[in-house]
Amino acid sequence: MCVGRCSRFVGWSLVPMSVLSMLSNTLLLFPDLKARYLLEGHVTPEATWSTGLWASGLLVLVAARSFISNNLQRSCCGFRIEMMWQIGTSSVAVAAAGICFLISSAGLACGPLCLHNSTEGLIWDQPLKKLIRRGSPYFPIQAWQTLTCEEPSGVVPWNAVLFSVLLATSGIQVLLCAAQTLNALLGMLCGQGFGRNKVRWETVRPCVSAGG
Repeated sequence: MCVGRCSRFVGWSLVPMSVLSMLSNTLLLFPDLKARYLLEGHVTPEATWSTGLWASGLLVLVAARSFISNNLQRSCCGFRIEMMWQIGTSSVAVAAAGICFLISSAGLACGPLCLHNSTEGLIWDQPLKKLIRRGSPYFPIQAWQTLTCEEPSGVVPWNAVLFSVLLATSGIQVLLCAAQTLNALLGMLCGQGFGRNKVRWETVRPCVSAGG
């Protein structure tokens, strides 16, 4: 498979996942589809960091655009410069998606910020985070099943589903961008058709003559 075709495949695959990440993070900021919880500061920190918007969303989308609209130069040196650029952009996208993956994992582990019953009465807190600090033997999924919140309405499944979507999309993005980094690296070392049986001398000769 040629470098350009693989690059465009990765780019088009990243676009819907980036849009889905931005949509999921936006919905996390508005539990029960109400803005007052965000304005009052009653939204989980992992959601307000908005890694689904700027990291797994915007930065990965910019990288995807460069993969789709790559202008592979015909000269050997120009092609390799393009590959170096794609290695840089895909590496940034790997880091961005990785950050979103880690924050989404923390969001699932710590649970939603909600109004819930405690020994002190009704308070706004992240009850699952307290279980983690106490070294609870329960897995997060078991704790989620027993968690009850008074406000916002339905915040437990809301956060569980949306953070799971962010976790899945960012994880796939990491894999795709890492594959694109490898694709660009092989392209820089071996030329445009590294998947073919041989590399034509005509694609190598311009660099030799330019250097000599």
